[in-house]
Amino acid sequence: MCQARCPALYYRGLPQPAAGPCVRGQGTVMDGQCLQWLVAARSLLPPSNPEWRREARPQTHSLLGTPGGLQPLDLGLCSFSLGSWVPSGPSAFLNLSAFPAAAAQGPCRGPLGAWRPGAACCSRDRPGLRGGGSGAMEAPYSMTAHYDEFQEVKYVSRCGGGGARGTSLPPGFPLGAGRSATGARAGLPRWNRREVCLLSGLVFAAGLCAILAAMLALKYLGPGAAGGAACSEGCPERKAFARAARFLAANLDASIDPCQDFYSFACGGWLRRHAIPDDKLTYGTIAAIGEQNEERLRRLLARPGGGPGGAAQRKVRAFFRSCLDMREIERLGPRPMLEVIEDCGGWDLGGAAERPGAAARWDLNRLLYKAQGVYSAAALFSLTVSLDDRNSSRYVIRIDQDGLTLPERTLYLAQDEESEKILAAYRVFMERLLSLLGAEAVEQKAREILQLEQRLANITVSEYDDLRRDVSSVYNKVTLGQLQKITPHLRWKWLLDQIFQEDFSEDEEVVLLATDYMQQVSQLIRSTPRRILHNYLVWRVVVVLSEHLSPPFREALHELAREMEGSDKPQELARVCLGQANRHFGMALGALFVHEHFSAASKAKEAYLICQPQDALPTKLLPGLLCHAQWDGPRNVQQLVEDIKYILGQRLEELDWMDAETKAAARAKLQYMMVMVGYPDFLLKPEAVDKEYEFEVHEKTYFKNILNSIRFSIQLSVKKIRQEVDKSTWLLPPQALNAYYLPNKNQMVFPAGILQPTLYDPDFPQSLNYGGIGTIIGHELTHGYDDWGGHYDRSGSLLHWWTEASYGRFLRKAECIVHLYDNFTVYNQRVNGKHTLGENIADMGGLKLAYYAYQKWVREHGPEHPLHRLKYTHNQLFFIAFAQNWCIKRRSQSIYLQVLTDKHAPEHYRVLGSVSQFEEFGRAFHCPKDSPMNPAHKCSVW
Repeated sequence: MCQARCPALYYRGLPQPAAGPCVRGQGTVMDGQCLQWLVAARSLLPPSNPEWRREARPQTHSLLGTPGGLQPLDLGLCSFSLGSWVPSGPSAFLNLSAFPAAAAQGPCRGPLGAWRPGAACCSRDRPGLRGGGSGAMEAPYSMTAHYDEFQEVKYVSRCGGGGARGTSLPPGFPLGAGRSATGARAGLPRWNRREVCLLSGLVFAAGLCAILAAMLALKYLGPGAAGGAACSEGCPERKAFARAARFLAANLDASIDPCQDFYSFACGGWLRRHAIPDDKLTYGTIAAIGEQNEERLRRLLARPGGGPGGAAQRKVRAFFRSCLDMREIERLGPRPMLEVIEDCGGWDLGGAAERPGAAARWDLNRLLYKAQGVYSAAALFSLTVSLDDRNSSRYVIRIDQDGLTLPERTLYLAQDEESEKILAAYRVFMERLLSLLGAEAVEQKAREILQLEQRLANITVSEYDDLRRDVSSVYNKVTLGQLQKITPHLRWKWLLDQIFQEDFSEDEEVVLLATDYMQQVSQLIRSTPRRILHNYLVWRVVVVLSEHLSPPFREALHELAREMEGSDKPQELARVCLGQANRHFGMALGALFVHEHFSAASKAKEAYLICQPQDALPTKLLPGLLCHAQWDGPRNVQQLVEDIKYILGQRLEELDWMDAETKAAARAKLQYMMVMVGYPDFLLKPEAVDKEYEFEVHEKTYFKNILNSIRFSIQLSVKKIRQEVDKSTWLLPPQALNAYYLPNKNQMVFPAGILQPTLYDPDFPQSLNYGGIGTIIGHELTHGYDDWGGHYDRSGSLLHWWTEASYGRFLRKAECIVHLYDNFTVYNQRVNGKHTLGENIADMGGLKLAYYAYQKWVREHGPEHPLHRLKYTHNQLFFIAFAQNWCIKRRSQSIYLQVLTDKHAPEHYRVLGSVSQFEEFGRAFHCPKDSPMNPAHKCSVW
């Protein structure tokens, strides 16, 4: 054989072979002498028995052949001639239907004509097998496909009579065997009459059993199940298919016409069976996945040890225990926060800032440094370090509007009854916290701070305003000298020098994203009493840190959340502490998660598969065999990504509204897009993870642990300003139940936390995987071309790469989607089509891309087995899986904030808006034209 290392075989559930040269340890087959035992064992196992497996490493699939006869097969140290072999797993097992007569020994030949592994077999022509008078056959050759960490073909080496050489393998190369060759019966042993009779009887009995089984399936399982009989009892996907069928069926409401309301059809059963937990605002199918992930993480943190090792692992567990130590937190009461307030200069509620001499000592810039540079509390504005949108190869300081406590500016304006109620609850919350911290005249001080925040809200531009949505228009690079003129009441050089521990020049450039806002902030500073400014800045620090204090502070926060969102009771302490561990030790916790639940083999696979021309194997010996690369372990999500990217490339070529110049730029962006799947590699190196958390953590000092984490995060952030950009870094840890696209990196990320059933299961039908995680992949991919991500080029830089004609046509198509969603209402609130435009484009585009990618998969692999007990086609199941991603219940109060602040449409309309605009949905469910889910006029961009 061409490769020196091959896997041995072991058996499970087979009778122990007699001791001898074939047996070592637990019956591991060791050499060619074991052929007779294997042939005997063949009768004990059905063709796809999952108990017959290869060793996991090294992974080498080998099928050797010659262009005109029986195929010798090498399986590592056990070499013999067989009719066929397919790697174990989804298309597993050996078909020992025939083997050749014994052949002469030679340097490449073993007992019974088997080829022995070794370089000699690659460097010389192998003699032909005896039989059929065919004489010496052509020298065989092998093709070895080498796979990279994403299970994509890196290169192919070919070994034949002239030795080994490299060649390329096109995507989707069908390594296979098919048509019958001449002389197919040559060399077959003769069968006596008794054997023929016995075989005929067995075949007849098997056929009769199959007919009876089919009749029972039709009678008891329904028409959709009969087709599933093709997946035999030993099919490794059978249990997963049954599990998928149960999940889908339980969520459906078949009494509803899918052409009238597809969301209620797909999710009606789920909505009936589930209630929102008392401590949650929402609950949905994705939240159920989150609960499984949370339970895993909690168990990992509760262990005293285990995992990859390292200081970060010990710190995250100590941090978690400190958060759970409510007795110590209660004992300390408000003292930790009072120390912070003292560090900020104390509550100046008695007017100390107005006393003679005090004004000279009070410095707004010093307090801003404490708030922004020590406690990470945005006040008046935000100060961050991020990629430069105009030049994504460098970091830059960004200054933007910020400083409001409530999540949306309109809540401060009290324009309706709901916002008035929320504003009143916020004022009560302020008074309660000020009282807990020992303030006097709390009503007056709370009113003054609230009035200042309302003034900030009046000059703040909504994130949904056209001005803020046009990222090119808000980008404004200025020098520190220019910034000083815009806001003369702030000492920018001094402030940045303190935060970044550098000596910036007046020519240092920063990006100002809210020029008008900062000009008005300067006027606000000038017109506001210093006492009120001081109290506001201290209040912003208090709000950021109050959730880490004793129960009275947490109860006040819960009361505000109950009025705003309707939560019935606070979250249990363990969930709160897990959330804090994720926030402050995300990658350290991720390293534990990866070590426990993901092996290196599940991320990096290497397989070697050897085949010959498709007409080389007699079909009588290889019934239904397609020789292709498969392996134990998960089917790779990366392949779904590549399939969906391929479809987008095709769609770009087919678009009639985009001109050639714009298409070329769009293709380049697609080609350069980075895709990150699973987890960052540095998590496998404890010393690398430790560097992310080089600060002290103690089990008895939870509040101090929080402060240490905040300060260290600020240090890491400010150091970036002079560092080279690494675009492979991850924004979220691997346990995150999320996926995202970053336009300034042109990067898609799919963490391991979201690659879980039921969004993705390697053993589920591909219709469900493409409809589940596939539509999410398509969604994130489409973000690169929506009204926001479409402003960034292939390198992640803010650059308008559209021609004016193409961009104008894009905007007209987008306007159709705006009008569509403007007509949706929920709880008497109208969905804002402009606010949600980017996400709606991504939902609709992602659905289309994933569907066409699934059709591509079916063309390449053939149709899938029907799902047990379900009457739906796999095209229909694709859409059902998509809809069931978004089955969710929300409290009525939370819907108000969702419509007001969320860039996503309510889940009901995410489904209805997407499927109703896709002609393939109407075709799959045979929806009449002009039915609600199949309107005559449809909106479409991608």
